[in-house]
Amino acid sequence: MKRTELIKKITGLGAVLERHGAKHDWYVKEETNTGQAVPRHNEIKESTARLIIKAFS
Repeated sequence: MKRTELIKKITGLGAVLERHGAKHDWYVKEETNTGQAVPRHNEIKESTARLIIKAFS
């Protein structure tokens, strides 16, 4: 999955960018107080993308 597609999906679920990192960006959903690292690669494995989306659902 493309990184931009993943970011659109998680921001649609209410996630907000908290900070940039060298290899990962940290997104947080403030309503549930959950956070997840999103890799800064152009392509993200489908299994990894599913787990990130599940964390914000």
